[in-house]
Amino acid sequence: MRKLILLVAIVATTFSCDNNSKTNVRILPDSAGPVNKIAIVVDNELWQNTVGETIREVMAQSIDGLPQPEPMFSLSQIPTQVFTGFAKQNRSVLKIEQGVTDFKIERDVYAIPQKIVTVSGKDIAEIKEQIIKNADNIVEAIKAEEIRYKQRQMSKSLSRTKNVQESLGIKVKFPSYYRVTTTAATPEDKFNWIKRDIPTGYTNVVFYELPLNAIKKNDSLVSQIIKTRDSIGKRFIPGPVDGSFLGTEMAYAPHVYETIIDNKPTIEVKGLWDVKDQFMSGPFIMYLIEDKVNNRYLVAEGFAFAPSVSKRNYVFELESIIKSIRIK
Repeated sequence: MRKLILLVAIVATTFSCDNNSKTNVRILPDSAGPVNKIAIVVDNELWQNTVGETIREVMAQSIDGLPQPEPMFSLSQIPTQVFTGFAKQNRSVLKIEQGVTDFKIERDVYAIPQKIVTVSGKDIAEIKEQIIKNADNIVEAIKAEEIRYKQRQMSKSLSRTKNVQESLGIKVKFPSYYRVTTTAATPEDKFNWIKRDIPTGYTNVVFYELPLNAIKKNDSLVSQIIKTRDSIGKRFIPGPVDGSFLGTEMAYAPHVYETIIDNKPTIEVKGLWDVKDQFMSGPFIMYLIEDKVNNRYLVAEGFAFAPSVSKRNYVFELESIIKSIRIK
C-alpha cells in the first residue's frame, strides 16, 4: 500500500510539472511587414533632429549597382510610446533609446521571425556615435533577416526542376514562377539559366563554373571580371538582334566586395549590364563562390530588365535566390 501511494504521488507530480511547463511556453504571433521595410522606434524629437538624419544616412543609403538612386530600406518611424500591440509585430526593428550606452541584437522578442536591434546612449551625441560605430552590424543584421524572410516566402512554391542542381552539383532554391531556359550548345557547357517574366520586363539568374585559376585576386580583378562576364554573355546570352549580347556597361565601374556564401569566400559584384546599340540596360549582381574542393569558382549572376520602375526588390529577390546556394 505504501509503495502504491508513492507511485501515485510521483505520477501526479510528473503530470503537474508537464502542465506547468506547457503553461509557461510563450506562443508568439507571426511577424508582419513588407520586405525591406524597417520600423524605426524612436521619439519624435530625436527623429526630427540629427539622430534622425544619422539613421537615414545609414538605413536609407543608396544601393550600389542600380541605375537610379534607391534606398537600401524603406523606413517607417514609430514613436516609442506607440510601440505597443500590433506595432511590436514588425519583423525588422531598429530601436533608439536614451539611457545607458548599449548596442544589442535580439531575435523573436515579440513575434516570429523577428530581429530587433537596439542602440542607446546617454545623449544625442553618444546615440549618433553608437549608430555610426555599429552601422555595418545594424545593416548586416537587418538585411540577413530580410533575406531569410524572402527565402521563406519563395520556399512556399519551389521549382521542382533538377537541371541546375545536377549540372553543377549544387542545391539552390528558386520559386516555380521561374522557368528554366538555356542557350548552351551541350550539357558539358554547364551553363544554366532561369528566367521570370514581370509586368515591365524580366528577371534572370545564370549559373556556371570557371576554373579556380581563371580569376586572380589582384589589382586587375575588376577588369578580369568584366572580361569574363562579357565573354559568357557573348557566348550564351544573345540580344534581340543578330550579333548583340549582354555585356557590361562601361560608363560605371562595377562595385566589388568580399562576402561569404555556403561558408566559402565569395567575390560579390554589383554593376550595370547593357546590350550594345539596343538601348537596353539594367542592374546585375554577381557572385563568384570559391569552391576549392572542386577546383572551381561557382558563378551565379542575377540581372533584371525593368525599365521605368523600382528595381530594388527585384534585385533583392535575385540575391536571395543566389544566397540559398549550397554546394554538395
